[in-house]
Amino acid sequence: MHECGFSIWQMLPLGIPDDTGSPYQSCSAFAMNPGLLEDYPLKTPLDEPAVDAFLEQQKAWLPDFALYQTLKEILGQNAWYEWPKPFRLREASALEEFAEEHAQSIELIIWQQFLLHRRWQEIRQEARDLGIYLFGDIPIFIALDSADVWANTDQFLLDENGRPEHIAGVPPDYFSETGQRWGNPHYNWPAMQQDGFKWWLSRINHMLQLFDMVRIDHFRGLQAVWMIEADCETAIDGHWEEVPGDQFLEALLQQSGELPIVAEDLGIITDEVTALRDRFALPGMSVLQFAFDAFDDNPHKPKNIDANRVVYTGTHDNNTAAGWFNELSDGEKAYVFEVLQSEPRSDIANLLTETAFACDANTAIVPLQDLLQLGSEARMNTPGVTEKNWQWWFDWEMLSEDTCQKNRQLIEQTGRLHEH
Repeated sequence: MHECGFSIWQMLPLGIPDDTGSPYQSCSAFAMNPGLLEDYPLKTPLDEPAVDAFLEQQKAWLPDFALYQTLKEILGQNAWYEWPKPFRLREASALEEFAEEHAQSIELIIWQQFLLHRRWQEIRQEARDLGIYLFGDIPIFIALDSADVWANTDQFLLDENGRPEHIAGVPPDYFSETGQRWGNPHYNWPAMQQDGFKWWLSRINHMLQLFDMVRIDHFRGLQAVWMIEADCETAIDGHWEEVPGDQFLEALLQQSGELPIVAEDLGIITDEVTALRDRFALPGMSVLQFAFDAFDDNPHKPKNIDANRVVYTGTHDNNTAAGWFNELSDGEKAYVFEVLQSEPRSDIANLLTETAFACDANTAIVPLQDLLQLGSEARMNTPGVTEKNWQWWFDWEMLSEDTCQKNRQLIEQTGRLHEH
């Protein structure tokens, strides 16, 4: 990255993905994916003090997570709300007895998380030494079957059996005519407000131990959320309910002194959401693939992208630039070149990258697939589809010296080279 002239590395959530591979439905809002570890060195007596200090530092989530994972393993991977009552309701004596009996499994999970944290801090230091900022991603909602919900049921809207009466999602939009039914439980915002948003502040604080800046996915959910009745099969029937995002961001500002946050504000965004974002001076997102409609005020059109935006050629939810362009009709392709004020050319990913770097956005991000000019076969995710997503792998042989030098040149020409 440093050789190619890049100074920000944005990545998908590093949490444990679900069985479809999605990192947006994780069993923990805090734990990192042990699959990222190349190996597991055995613990030595010298490690003990460091692990103890780490456990103390992460006590808000790590003991619960290790216990939850071990319970899942022993109870046949059943969801926590299907566990025997003493475990489901977290009866202290039952949990203590279980923890004693399965101490070895619990310690291994803590050891894995310690190794991941230690390795990540080494990577972060290496990035810092090269002037590269790490940019993380926070899924706004939490999976129902997660350590977080099990350990903090009062922070979520659940019935007496631990089931949600309403679930999260979005109404019909550009991506889906029936909307998206995500299935996550909603937060109990009144309870959160009462305890000073303790869980959320802990979550953001944890992310800022790992990253220099973070994107809050589905930022509009900090202004109002789409409430879908749990027994409804699609997301069409639902209602918007306002939440105290204003008070939460204010509390976060008081705690951190700054908000190194990017607001994912894609889709149909209301004036209230924009006002919330602007009140805290958070940059929003513009995606060039969305620039080509007939509306002059479209916030994704290059001429409308101002300094307080992060511009993307596409995101993990879009097709690659080449894949997207190849699916357009001839008329639509001609319109793309017209909007971009360019002669027709075959390297559309390069053209979008040049456009992103040249516009007024403070930050420009290009998916690796677009830097490599890959087609639809390299698409990361299709929203609303559970099959064949999150599969693309990068190989070092794909990145040539020539690609690297061309990008560095473009970054220098557009004044985006971040001198460390």
